[in-house]
Amino acid sequence: MTSRLFEPLTVGAVELPHRVVMAPLTRMRATQPGDVPNELMAEYYTQRAGAGLLITEGTQISPQGKGYADTPGIYSPEQVAGWRAITDAVHAAGGRIAPQLWHTGRVSHESLHDGALPVSASAIPFRNRTSLKDADGNVYRADCPVPHALTVEEIKAVVEDYRRASANAREAGFDLAEIHGAHGYLLHQFLAADSNQRTDEYGGSLENRARLMLEVLDAVIDAWDADHVGIRISPIGSFNGTEDPKGAEAGLYLAAEFARRGIAFLHLSEPDWAGGPELTEEYRKELRAAFPGVIIGAGAYDPSKAERLIEAGLIDAAAFGRAYIANPDLDVRLRTGAPLNAPDLATFYGGGAAGYTDYPTLTS
Repeated sequence: MTSRLFEPLTVGAVELPHRVVMAPLTRMRATQPGDVPNELMAEYYTQRAGAGLLITEGTQISPQGKGYADTPGIYSPEQVAGWRAITDAVHAAGGRIAPQLWHTGRVSHESLHDGALPVSASAIPFRNRTSLKDADGNVYRADCPVPHALTVEEIKAVVEDYRRASANAREAGFDLAEIHGAHGYLLHQFLAADSNQRTDEYGGSLENRARLMLEVLDAVIDAWDADHVGIRISPIGSFNGTEDPKGAEAGLYLAAEFARRGIAFLHLSEPDWAGGPELTEEYRKELRAAFPGVIIGAGAYDPSKAERLIEAGLIDAAAFGRAYIANPDLDVRLRTGAPLNAPDLATFYGGGAAGYTDYPTLTS
């Protein structure tokens, strides 16, 4: 039933042995101070090296880009060294790994920025909360404040942060890099008509609202090359306080722009994973026509959905999220039809090895 999932796939400069991808998953276990990737994270990713491709948790490109407690960065020498230890371990286990380059924008809190406000396209109120830690290390939820609207000069600095993050990803030994352009984070905040009320060259028309995402993409490509760069978008559905009412049109526009640049892959986060509607077959066909390259689908996938859409030529690989939290050997389990471990929601965010590196494999 799942034979297409286990065919090899060329993704830009990288050959995948099969099409089961591990989706990015925020886990909040970086070492403090400094948001440094650590040995526990290396164990976690190495356990899952059997995935066709590992896409890491969101990794902030700068201190400004941080939106949650204890998430890793990729802007300091210590962070690059920490990631290098992880990529070396994953490669030694036969895996392939890409960081997700991340700026959370307004999905953040002033306590993470020495009292400074988070940033966004526009300084408008919105409803969302982020995850912080108290003095005892317990995770709690806090309301996000009204953000500071980035000036044009500040926007240019963000683009340069992405450029540097791409160079750092290459230095850290990653196989590819993914830009996070989805889920109501900074690039999506500029793209979405409800969160972007600017009147300059970064607001108003679709072309203007998409400008930052494409400038970031071009900078990341410039620091590496198109064969090593992918991007994640979520053109339909609401998340993190961003409704994106014109998202369907924006998704098709971006897909065509991505195709023109010849990037390694388009990672499509579908709305049904967060309780939204399934994408229509018509929209999938329009997206495929706009982007003939590798499409990784993510969102409430099981093997049958993945098989059907790969067979139809509408996606080329499927990314699995929570299933990979609880099943380090998910690819083996899907290939053999073995039962899956159930994830423990209480240990998703923060903590130590419990609920992180202690899930059993079929052979443990």
